[in-house]
Amino acid sequence: MQLTGPEILRRMQGENPDIVITPFDMRCLGPNSYDLHLGDTLRVYKHTIPKGMRPAIPYKGSTGMHHMRDWFEDNGYPTMGMVDSEPYYYRDYLKHPEKYDLRNPRYLIDPTNPKHHETIDIKIPETGLVLHPMFGFLGSTVEYTETRNLIPHIDGKSSVGRNFIKNHFTAGRGDDGFCGDWTLEIEVLYPTVVYPYMRIGQIYYETIMGERMPYDKIKTSHYNGQRGPTAAAPIPIDRFLREKQK
Repeated sequence: MQLTGPEILRRMQGENPDIVITPFDMRCLGPNSYDLHLGDTLRVYKHTIPKGMRPAIPYKGSTGMHHMRDWFEDNGYPTMGMVDSEPYYYRDYLKHPEKYDLRNPRYLIDPTNPKHHETIDIKIPETGLVLHPMFGFLGSTVEYTETRNLIPHIDGKSSVGRNFIKNHFTAGRGDDGFCGDWTLEIEVLYPTVVYPYMRIGQIYYETIMGERMPYDKIKTSHYNGQRGPTAAAPIPIDRFLREKQK
């Protein structure tokens, strides 16, 4: 069963509350959820960024003009003996688009390779940041949460979904005992503007049945206590299953 808004609030009371949400504001409490907000930092896997390309660009405002070349660095190599108004990397993209296409296997991610999980940080200015639809972004909630005796679950808000912003893929359901910020796996269908502190999703709580095995008490828990956007831990390959199949 899912908790109502008033029950979420009740479970936040007392010396040992089942729910901690900080910062908390009553204006964000809904009928059966609490609204979560996007932090001001995004992370992108370095391995997936073509040289000379920008995963995101500052928003110029509703009256500003954006161009395809804005996705490319403007400090590339100069053309010998001539002046060219277009950035080097943009001209290179026009000639060799496959070099900048993330479907190119050179940008593959090996989930078991820690090198492929190294990131760069991108700050979201208050005036907004335009996300490129080719890239995946790791964001995080402003809110730090703790959950006990319940299962937390995050989902996108309907207005976020109707702007075709995906804010998580397979990581929407949390664990009893999880403590930390929530990392968001963000992807957009179109070039889309995001802002720090915009409402990005909602957290729900479901009751549990049976003996507890809290996430924060399990030594192998990768993400407990995480703060800010957190890159993937290498995915293990359980070779003991080979023996069990024999």
